[in-house]
Amino acid sequence: MSEKRKAVPREEIPWYPTIDKGKCTECGTCVEFCKHSVFAIIDGESKVVKPFNCLVGCSGCVSKCQEGAIFFPSIKETTKLIKELRRKYGID
Repeated sequence: MSEKRKAVPREEIPWYPTIDKGKCTECGTCVEFCKHSVFAIIDGESKVVKPFNCLVGCSGCVSKCQEGAIFFPSIKETTKLIKELRRKYGID
């Protein structure tokens, strides 16, 4: 029987996009681009509906948004947090 791979629970890593509603034109480019169903158009608005489906470190949607309405947390701070979480969970 193989040992299950240890990993930091995804829900503890706050890496996911936010949408600036003041800049968003609801074009749906983010929805079309993201293959992980992070975004959806609901009632005519682009929304982050599955934040933890976002791959940690991926921010490809930012460059696709012509309005500059998508933002992510600092990758530097996120990397630091992941290192702390790995220590917390005893992951080498």
